[in-house]
Amino acid sequence: MGLAFDGDADRVFLVDEQARPISASLTTALVAAAVLRAEPGATIIHNLICSRAVTEVIAEHGGRAVRSRVGHSFVKVAMASEGAAFAGEHSGHYYFRNNFGADSGVIAALVVLEILSTHDSPLSDLVAPFDRYAASGEINFEVDNPRVALDAVAAFYAKHSQDRLDGLTVDAGDWWFNLRLSNTEPLLRLNLEAHHPVACAERVAEVRGLLGQ
Repeated sequence: MGLAFDGDADRVFLVDEQARPISASLTTALVAAAVLRAEPGATIIHNLICSRAVTEVIAEHGGRAVRSRVGHSFVKVAMASEGAAFAGEHSGHYYFRNNFGADSGVIAALVVLEILSTHDSPLSDLVAPFDRYAASGEINFEVDNPRVALDAVAAFYAKHSQDRLDGLTVDAGDWWFNLRLSNTEPLLRLNLEAHHPVACAERVAEVRGLLGQ
């Protein structure tokens, strides 16, 4: 496997034996399962743009999943208030209670290496059970008035379940998306997930059209 750290090693991304990048959502699910084997019933935090597979894996392993806003400051607050054992973000940040609730790419890498050392299968096989959906990745849009655009998208999908924990999350059952204002740039960021790549592409095109892109 390959390990790609950022400059201060608080983030890590995995690369499997076929040189394919592993999404941070799948890494979150893999580490969460290991944490829950060691601490049954533990609370796990995930930010709201993580794959739906993360919440499913946490439930399947007897854990309690809690959604958080995107950003390390929000995740750290949730870690402390919920007494969570672990948290993962789609950006490659992984937080551990036994590391004072702080994020560490090194600890996450060591957890994955330990898992790998106890199995005869390669990394691609370990994460395959968690790779359940097609994801758009994060797509950025420049719009004249992000808040007005966000409200227009919400109105279009008014018949579907929605929340405003961080931007707009729309859950249509077999697909969902989050559209939020960037914390650092004048952009709207879209993350969308569906059961099939074709459906994912179609829904991304639909949202893109609503934003006039």
